[in-house]
Amino acid sequence: MSLHSYSKCWLHIIFGTLNKEKILHKEARVKLSEYFYEYSKEKNIYMKINYVNADHTHLLIDLPTSLSIEEVLQLYKGSSSNWINKSDLLNTKFSWGRGYGVFSVSESAVGRVCEYISNQGEHHRVKSFTEEYKEFITKYGMKYIDD
Repeated sequence: MSLHSYSKCWLHIIFGTLNKEKILHKEARVKLSEYFYEYSKEKNIYMKINYVNADHTHLLIDLPTSLSIEEVLQLYKGSSSNWINKSDLLNTKFSWGRGYGVFSVSESAVGRVCEYISNQGEHHRVKSFTEEYKEFITKYGMKYIDD
């Protein structure tokens, strides 16, 4: 009998642009969203949904057994910033900001998280990225630290 490794570890990942600048215009956001899907396939990371805002992004992935959270974030942030700069999507050099938020999602909450991520455009008409991020930190019982 052979042994197999099984895992279902949903992660809601949030990270922002350098200095939380609203630098990603609509065309860049669409192309970056597509890039995240394609890159995920290439790296064998199942991505359920993503949404790229002007100043931050949300990803919902199933963490593969072969990678740590830190490795996944290094892959996504490093490869995407490199790709943005090589693609000349913006008229300036692009960088993601330091840090990130990663929050576990139970299987029963995946649908609600997908809905939340897909409604980012509407959500951010009334709430800033910083306000949203502070809420996540507090909701998960952590203390938000200002930069």
